[in-house]
Amino acid sequence: MRETDVNIELPEAFTSGERPLIYFSLGSLGSADVALMNRILSVLATMDVYVIVSKGPLHDEITLADNMFGAEFLPQTKLIPRSDLVITHGGNNTVTESMHFGKPMVLLPLFWDQYDNAQRVHEKGYGRRLPTYAFTDEDLKHAITDVLGDDELLARVQAAGERIRSRDGLRRAADLLEELALSGRQSNPATASIKVIA
Repeated sequence: MRETDVNIELPEAFTSGERPLIYFSLGSLGSADVALMNRILSVLATMDVYVIVSKGPLHDEITLADNMFGAEFLPQTKLIPRSDLVITHGGNNTVTESMHFGKPMVLLPLFWDQYDNAQRVHEKGYGRRLPTYAFTDEDLKHAITDVLGDDELLARVQAAGERIRSRDGLRRAADLLEELALSGRQSNPATASIKVIA
């Protein structure tokens, strides 16, 4: 999982806990689909939630409502832990980081690995997958409210996040790579295996 030293101040209301806080990102490529971005945001504008929006390269064309805060680029790994739900395209980074922090997802895959990631998250009960260009406004609203209201799902993804964080994978991987670079071999091949916990 990536780390960043960048911090960001959110509007005070967004940290009050009065409404669910959603982090929304379709990644660098997906956010360039301005029509899709604005369609999703138009639905979120009608809901009693706060939304942090990663606007991407065409940020000037993205319309934010009063219940939204966004910027061209955001320190995602600082914002996902503060959020209650992640709406994502299902890219590897966002899915990995959401799972690391135990956050449920609503997924709208666009291409490549995203379809497999979205399906896996859906099937394992860590969120909901929607048809990216065929969902209705009600589909998106229901997916969000269903996930946020599903105590079993929330407990399941939080428990998965706790397991992932307890393994300290970032530092463990760095130690193994350093050991390999210095010695030309790893001392214990079994410790280098990647275990899929999801």
